Amino acid sequence: MAASTMKHLVQVGEAREAAEEDGGAPSAGPAYRCAYGGGAASPPAVPGLECCWTYSATSLPDLMTVERCPDNKMLGRREIVDGKAGKYTWITYKEAYDTVIKVGASIRSLGVGKGGRCGIYGANCPEWVISMQACNAHGIYCVPLYDTLGAGAVEFILCHAEVEIAFIEEKKIGEVLKTFPNATKYLKTIVSFGKVNPEQKEKVEQNGVSIYSWEEFLQLGGEEKYELPTKQKDDICTIMYTSGTTGDPKGLREDDVYISYLPLAHIFDRVLEEVFIHHGASIGFWRGDVKLLVEDIGELKPTIFCAVPRVLDRIYGGLQDKVSTGGFLKKTLFNVAYKYKQGNMVKGSKHEEAAAMFDKLVFTKVKRGLGGRVRLILSGAAPLSNHVEEYLRVVTCSLVLQGYGLTETCAGSFVSLPNNMSMLGTVGPPVPYVEVHLESVPEMGYDALSKESPRGEICIRGDTLFSGYHKREDLTKEVLVDGWFHTGDIGEWQSDGSMKIIDRKKNIFKLSQGEYVAVENLENIFGQAPGVDSIWVYGNSFESCLVAVVNPNKQALERWAESNGLKGFELIRAVHLEPVPFDMDRDLITPTYKKKRPQLLKYYQNVIDSMYKNMK
Repeated sequence: MAASTMKHLVQVGEAREAAEEDGGAPSAGPAYRCAYGGGAASPPAVPGLECCWTYSATSLPDLMTVERCPDNKMLGRREIVDGKAGKYTWITYKEAYDTVIKVGASIRSLGVGKGGRCGIYGANCPEWVISMQACNAHGIYCVPLYDTLGAGAVEFILCHAEVEIAFIEEKKIGEVLKTFPNATKYLKTIVSFGKVNPEQKEKVEQNGVSIYSWEEFLQLGGEEKYELPTKQKDDICTIMYTSGTTGDPKGLREDDVYISYLPLAHIFDRVLEEVFIHHGASIGFWRGDVKLLVEDIGELKPTIFCAVPRVLDRIYGGLQDKVSTGGFLKKTLFNVAYKYKQGNMVKGSKHEEAAAMFDKLVFTKVKRGLGGRVRLILSGAAPLSNHVEEYLRVVTCSLVLQGYGLTETCAGSFVSLPNNMSMLGTVGPPVPYVEVHLESVPEMGYDALSKESPRGEICIRGDTLFSGYHKREDLTKEVLVDGWFHTGDIGEWQSDGSMKIIDRKKNIFKLSQGEYVAVENLENIFGQAPGVDSIWVYGNSFESCLVAVVNPNKQALERWAESNGLKGFELIRAVHLEPVPFDMDRDLITPTYKKKRPQLLKYYQNVIDSMYKNMK
């Protein structure tokens, strides 16, 4: 594929042939950057923007958020009255700033300063963001912990990161107590996001650790004024433990509203919220219950909605069910409207111009279901199915973009472009200032030098890369080679310069007859079947075929319409139908809904053994 045809890219490096010696480096394709950044390696410097704290500092009134828009709504939560959720109540940027200063002073009064370690453990809430910004202000390493983690994982992170002070959701204090006494080697202070009961206080203090309620801690620093330390661009900001396995094309505005429900301990939501704060926009927090998320969205009325594919799949399924049960006339009108608008969008019309009349008559009802103000839906953390992405692009009356990135790349490294239907199923071109090339994976048949279809492991280089794995220099050397981060994901360049994620390098094994199987690729294929909600494919080198555990979508089974051509050894010979979706309660998926393969095997071992036994 000629570089000249990939209109969204600029070539900045030459291809590389494979090393001749046995075990040498495989071949690699040319290096590219995004054409919209002019092919530059770094963005123009923004005066005064030196670190995350600059987003809310007051030193440069013309640039910094608090001075620019002190009365803007910043952090909101729903007020609970008589056990019922009411309106969102807000604190402004100035109020949040003042609280951050108090929290920072209290932290410093305990002797924790620049380079110290501060854990944050709990569901998204205003106190989470305020604690994070206090760390940013004083150069303290922020160590976020997923609120879904159990005591074992919490203990590991607290000890491994040498956390000295931890801010904790009130209902999570019990989990932290289970980590005692091991965690107390470093942990000396706990701050509750809410209250502390006498029993908790007694147990914590028995282990030589201090504990404060949120209100108590705000007063701890008194009136002492602590000078903020000088911070360098290469200072560590956060130690983020991955869950295991971006420039916005239209720009954010001060009147934008974002609903915070994805875990702040994950890089996807963390970066998004930092960007919103930088722009003076508003962040409203959900109540922590996925069953109540739609109600929270309806009350908050966000303008930007970021999601993982699992959430968007459920929205798609719900909309399909409503259409199919809406009666003959409504169903016919919807289908006519959909076909007309989709056809115009494929021809190049912008979504808002493709079918203005049908938007008002038909699709505005869908938009109201997301609060009525959403103008951008961004999907990340896992691949979004083509049919779901196309459907949402047509019916939501908003831009629907798909992005790709990792914790190690500081989230978004690719994002699809708006109003471009040819990018369906891709994550778009690289974001500006990120350098990308593909490296061949011969054992999987992926050739980065192919003229027709360059495929290989996605490798990323640039200023957004992480500095390394904390206390794991060995792992750092494995993935960072000559400045290139090896993602482990297999990508395929498209003719316009967008990237399609097609496989995962690590999840490959041989069957007993010698065939290599890439299970994530097969899961992506089988997962496109209308009757499949989620699927986990398994095989090993002692068996000659594959088996799978499937979460069926009963409604979609009736709409089964297509199949994919696969080799005989790729066909699944036995299926276990699992009515209960994979969930975090059983430790089968991560907080971003990625499958945990070792845990799945352990949980379903008897099922797997039974399926293979019954086939013999």
